[in-house]
Amino acid sequence: MEAWLEKQFGLSGAGVTWQSEVRAGVTTFLTMAYILIVNPKMMSGADITFMEYDTGLPFSDALFATAVASCVACLIMGLWANLPFALAPGMGLNAYFLYTVVFGMGVAWEVALGAVFVEGLLFMALSMGGVRSAMINAVPTDLKIATMSGIGMFLAIIGMEETGWVVDNPATLVDLDATAAWTYQSGELWALIGLLAMGAMMARGVRGAFIYGIVGVTAVTWIMEAAGHGVMPGWGACNADMVACSAPALGDWVSMPELPDETMGAALTAIGDAGTEVTDADGNVTWGGWGDFLIVVVAFLFVDIFDTSGTLYGVGRMAGKIDENDEIENANEAFMADAVGTTLGALLGTSTVTTYIESAAGIEEGGKTGLVAVTAGMLFLVGLFFSDLFISIPAYATAPALILIGAMMMRGVGDIDWGSAEIAIPAFLTISIMPFTYSIADGIALGVVTYVLMQLFMGKTEILDNRILTGLAAVMALFYLGPGDQTTLEWILSNLN
Repeated sequence: MEAWLEKQFGLSGAGVTWQSEVRAGVTTFLTMAYILIVNPKMMSGADITFMEYDTGLPFSDALFATAVASCVACLIMGLWANLPFALAPGMGLNAYFLYTVVFGMGVAWEVALGAVFVEGLLFMALSMGGVRSAMINAVPTDLKIATMSGIGMFLAIIGMEETGWVVDNPATLVDLDATAAWTYQSGELWALIGLLAMGAMMARGVRGAFIYGIVGVTAVTWIMEAAGHGVMPGWGACNADMVACSAPALGDWVSMPELPDETMGAALTAIGDAGTEVTDADGNVTWGGWGDFLIVVVAFLFVDIFDTSGTLYGVGRMAGKIDENDEIENANEAFMADAVGTTLGALLGTSTVTTYIESAAGIEEGGKTGLVAVTAGMLFLVGLFFSDLFISIPAYATAPALILIGAMMMRGVGDIDWGSAEIAIPAFLTISIMPFTYSIADGIALGVVTYVLMQLFMGKTEILDNRILTGLAAVMALFYLGPGDQTTLEWILSNLN
């Protein structure tokens, strides 16, 4: 076994042992295991009662899809790319799936999964041809960093809404919840306690701080429920309309996983329904058919490309995996791990798979080879046997993790050249537009388009020599500019019909 590990991962050449790599893999898994809780809850719409929506996607199916897609993607990353990076359904990408496509456009989750599936296939094609690497290298590093930071802000506002701290306000758009009852039975209070506990553990370098915080708040909830002092009904609380947050019986903690009967293959069968218009209660068209399907596919593709590239660049630099040309080692293989995970995840029932910034935890533990990713991937499978336990965890226990992940994703913002207006303005727009519009795609598009236009307005026509970047800017503009109330792309598609 040791001989095979040495041959496969080159442990001695990297200056590591299999024991240290396994330890780093466990560390990486512990820091991102929360995704087994948070992603299925988001995908199923559980605990998101303020929008009065429910996706209808079963929690257990989403959990199975999350675990299996993460495992397969991690195995490809480790065995083929030999990189210490773990993958799972992306936070931010699942928010786009849920809030923008399913809730915002009113389209069925099956059709949204179909869009993710098509995006995954396109991703594979781009990765195999090296096109994706060329696209990434064409984008300035500052905008890559800004993209990751903007996604962090997006996650933070989602987390604050799920804690109940931030609510809508017709005068100021958003506001602190003045009606929150900050008592020991308040979900808002326990969310704050969870955030402080996780933050303190992170500051002290405790591995698995998110898991410890989520488990701690959940355990208190279970004890209070058992003692007859349950958390007050309201935001993120335990009540008849939501997933119960009382502890399951000890004998039910471990159970055999069930195959995702409702979600498996639903993406394929639902693609044909993408051409059907969807209207809201007032008769307004919220989903325009194939035109919107194409827009969503391309949006998923752009978000996936820039989210993954930003994360890969960041953790790759930490791991010493950036070569002399400022490019990621084995980049095409790493992108294929992402693409295969995304395609498989869509077929099983989850949104886009991407590389996780939490991989930095394993790298800080000394992880340098693909054995780290393989270890993390196998541990995701173990999580499948604890679905009954995961479904009992309340939203106010997991929401603080979103806020803190957002903070972690902001760490690179200081590397942006804020002294240069031609860099600072597009970077700022990229970061700020994402949370303000609830759209990652809008932030990326506006940042890239603004960057290219500012170069041209300054007379720096050499930007046109970067044909890939200017081409990206032109394509992105098609989604926002056009005659009347249509974008150019919508106008073209409507005239083709």
